[in-house]
Amino acid sequence: MTPQEIEAYFTRQDGSYAFARWGRPIAPIVFGVDDATLSVVKGAIEAMVQLAGHQMVETDPELGANLMFFFFSEWDELLEVPDLDHLVPDLASLVKRLKDAEANQYRIFRFDDAGGIKASFVFLRMDAQLSQMPAETLALGQVVQSVLMWSDAAFRDRAPLAKVPGEETVILRPDIAALIAAAYDPVMPGHAADPSHALRLSARLRAG
Repeated sequence: MTPQEIEAYFTRQDGSYAFARWGRPIAPIVFGVDDATLSVVKGAIEAMVQLAGHQMVETDPELGANLMFFFFSEWDELLEVPDLDHLVPDLASLVKRLKDAEANQYRIFRFDDAGGIKASFVFLRMDAQLSQMPAETLALGQVVQSVLMWSDAAFRDRAPLAKVPGEETVILRPDIAALIAAAYDPVMPGHAADPSHALRLSARLRAG
């Protein structure tokens, strides 16, 4: 993966470079699924944490849970979640925008004083498209997009997952897996706003 390709993964549509990784252990919670799907989502998180060399815990001392997944049928259901409006500013206007756009997913990141990720909220409206996806594929794809703050267009043209040839199994693309591992290397910063960061990531990939 070239430095230019890496840079594109963290360059937003407005042209700004914005990278962040989790600055604290991940404490997940999942709403709106049965026990079987819950196990699949938590399994995907565990696999991603292991890949990154990060940590997963039961409880965050400040927030309780800091990676929250919400599965639901209609956006208006979010307005009925107790205290969610305290965690997500302008929730009502956000819900309206997502309804108008007929979106089926949305994620929000919150950051600590050092610029690292301290919380993420993942909203999934289970429309026909998402409902047709195997739980393992959906969970892994969402966790990949939550482990780093990627560009808003990072996976628009090519998904982070790929099918194993001749099988139904879906795996994380090796180049994306290597990039995540490099991003969590202890020598790398938890936050970056300069494109030169992509050069450092490229160097870590070559070193690996």
